[in-house]
Amino acid sequence: MHRGVWVGAVLGMLLWGGEARAARGSTVKRQASVSVAERAVWRAKSWVGLSTLRTVSTTVNDDCSGFTQLAYRKPGLSLMPERTLPGENGVKAIYRKATDLGTVRETPQPGDMVFFRDTHDRNKNGRLDDGLTHIGIVERVAPDGTVTFMHKAGGGVKRGHFNLARPDARKDENGRVLNDWIRRRDKRNRGYLAGELVAGFASVDERWVALPVTPKVASKVASAKRR
Repeated sequence: MHRGVWVGAVLGMLLWGGEARAARGSTVKRQASVSVAERAVWRAKSWVGLSTLRTVSTTVNDDCSGFTQLAYRKPGLSLMPERTLPGENGVKAIYRKATDLGTVRETPQPGDMVFFRDTHDRNKNGRLDDGLTHIGIVERVAPDGTVTFMHKAGGGVKRGHFNLARPDARKDENGRVLNDWIRRRDKRNRGYLAGELVAGFASVDERWVALPVTPKVASKVASAKRR
């Protein structure tokens, strides 16, 4: 009888081990199937409410572009181009790379980057001529077109809303927010809602992952740089 119990225990352990391995394999497959955009949304959602990114990482700037880079971070993937141009901020550099990769789009999807223009007076001349100045991540798009996005602004990581069909409306007829303020009123401007300053969207996918550089290619690149 004792032998039967022992044999049963061994068989149980073997079966449990097989099930555990299968479960681990299933988890790995699920993780592998998660897209860069989905993972970015999950990360960004977990940071909403933080006053600073320093509690998450000190390797990026504690601003909107740093927040976005951190959310999409993956080995071999960088939102920034190899070189930035003179006078180019992080938002403009990311948008330039998105343009080069062909990932810029006109309509938003969850997991996309969203770009805004003229959200602050960078050159201090009181005009709306500063170009791209802010970036966030699209969380969801409602049936009526209202977009919820996450971004790092002055007070910390937060959610905002905009509606491209009604960009100058603060709320709808039922009092639901359509557009949050993204540039507050001051002595020189009337204040602007997020929908008024949206500049475009870009997806982040495997096109952003740099191909591994082989020794032969690296040698050619180094030779070209010396010329």
